[in-house]
Amino acid sequence: MNPVPVAKPVLDEREVEAVRRVILSGWVTQGPEVAAFEEEFADFVGARHACAVSNCTTALHLALRAVGVDAGDEVITVSHTFIATANAIRYCGAVPVFVDIEKGGYNIDPDLIEGAITPRTKAIICVHQLGMPCDLARIVAIAVSHGIPVIEDAACATGSEILWKGRWEKIGKPHGDIACFSFHPRKVVTTGDGGMLTTANPEYDRKFRLWRQHGMSVTDAVRHGSKQVIFESYPELGYNYRMTDMQAAVGREQLKRLPTIIAQRRKIAKQYAEQLSGRSALALPVEPTWARSNWQSFCLRLSEDLDQREVMQQLLDKGVSTRRGIMNIHLEDAYTQTGLHFVASSLRESVLAQQHSIILPLFAQMTNYDLAAVIEAVSLSVSERDLAIERAV
Repeated sequence: MNPVPVAKPVLDEREVEAVRRVILSGWVTQGPEVAAFEEEFADFVGARHACAVSNCTTALHLALRAVGVDAGDEVITVSHTFIATANAIRYCGAVPVFVDIEKGGYNIDPDLIEGAITPRTKAIICVHQLGMPCDLARIVAIAVSHGIPVIEDAACATGSEILWKGRWEKIGKPHGDIACFSFHPRKVVTTGDGGMLTTANPEYDRKFRLWRQHGMSVTDAVRHGSKQVIFESYPELGYNYRMTDMQAAVGREQLKRLPTIIAQRRKIAKQYAEQLSGRSALALPVEPTWARSNWQSFCLRLSEDLDQREVMQQLLDKGVSTRRGIMNIHLEDAYTQTGLHFVASSLRESVLAQQHSIILPLFAQMTNYDLAAVIEAVSLSVSERDLAIERAV
């Protein structure tokens, strides 16, 4: 039997037909499909502007540039996230300043942000880890009081919601200054790869659109549609951060089914919570009353007497694939050299989360058989641990 995978994108003939339509149109790079995807995504999240790019890493890079992050500046974020978050900071010549995550959770601890602020702080990147929204109300309030822009790394959070001033609103409205999304196959919406920036600031949006296409003063669409000859210019440094029309066509189909996908993911997460609760060896993820996660991942915290690798191997032996808890950037070789990052607080909770957490399979197409197999495998592993403890006593 093939193991139950950790994730599986929701793709079928609708995406195939969308790509076919684009290929036969003759316009396959950034063009009308990208423009339509941007409009539809902005409408979905409630943002004034949405700009599609090649992936979330490039989105973060452009967001940091737009708010003025430059060489020698500092950006507050977490170590407990995918390495791309800090890499984008370094692309600007700036230095990531790491603070810890909340005890028992996986998002930045708002209580630690103010103590990390220095005269060199130019931005805060908060990560909506695993699709669970950060405490944006507190984070934004701190940032506003110090005049510091907030960038939301919403790579995992397409479709997640937050209770904002008494109303449920989508992550990406945005509630900070800029929100950045990923459409990697591990995410709830995929375009194969790709990213999106949302903002309420028209000047930021203008910069994104200029920089994503080599700083070109006139887009391909405008030039090709003009009845007069147009010579483009390149007034400033830009990048090749474009999304293709083939990707955008897939994204448009994904958006249509996103509410159904999220509803199914929430149903599966609820079943996990109900079936795995009450076990002393496991701590389950908690959804705050002010948040609605898209449940991009379901992360279990193991008791410290359980060996993470051994549990994962036991589950794999039972036909269940898992992944370890989210990485810590400060522990990676690319960041161990002095001066490549600063640590503004103890990162104890971040390290514990990496060492003692596992991510269970969760995807919209999970069958009842898949779900039962995962729950049984986890339950058996925990039971084996409890039996071993009893024997030792």
